[in-house]
Amino acid sequence: MRRSIRFLVPLLALVLFAALARADEAIVATKPAPAGLEKAAFAGGCFWCMQGPYDSLPGVVSTTVGYTGGERASPTYHEVGGGGSGHIESIEIVYDAKKVTYEKLLDVFWHNVDPTNPYGQFCDNGTQYRTAIFFETDAQRAAAEASKKALAASGVLKKPIATEIVKAGVFWRAEEYHQSYYKKNPIRYNFYRSGCGRDARLKEIWGDAAPKH
Repeated sequence: MRRSIRFLVPLLALVLFAALARADEAIVATKPAPAGLEKAAFAGGCFWCMQGPYDSLPGVVSTTVGYTGGERASPTYHEVGGGGSGHIESIEIVYDAKKVTYEKLLDVFWHNVDPTNPYGQFCDNGTQYRTAIFFETDAQRAAAEASKKALAASGVLKKPIATEIVKAGVFWRAEEYHQSYYKKNPIRYNFYRSGCGRDARLKEIWGDAAPKH
């Protein structure tokens, strides 16, 4: 019973937060990275929880949460959350490769997700919450595949890695209230994160290498 309540709480919270969305807000595709900068995209479950780790990383210029991986144009949070659009909640990062390597971005990604869960992340179940690495270039694909292979061979994980490595497509910027949600609504954000059991599971997987939240 306690476990049921634990996972019901974040679900109810998400329903409440979703009600804050503006139905008339346009969902637009992000633009190419400015000259001299590069882009990377990852899916790690609830996109609220992926923005902070990258915002604090030196060399990252900007982060945007949104939807990618599906075919429908301009998907809304409600459509993606319903699981029928084919999109995944994701984060897009613009970074300066002279200051931070793509390999470092990959390392941050792995340590902020459960790579062994093929059904979603933590308390969020469904294909819209699965993990994925979206490569922009052949170099990114090679780096992602090498990183995944090295992690699998390390013996750290007790199950096979379920994370997909796929070609990046159109990235749709999520509604404005989702952007930097952890900064705009820290109490609600921490309530959701704790209730979802994210940090407890990351500690279980990564031990001392788990991110400090």
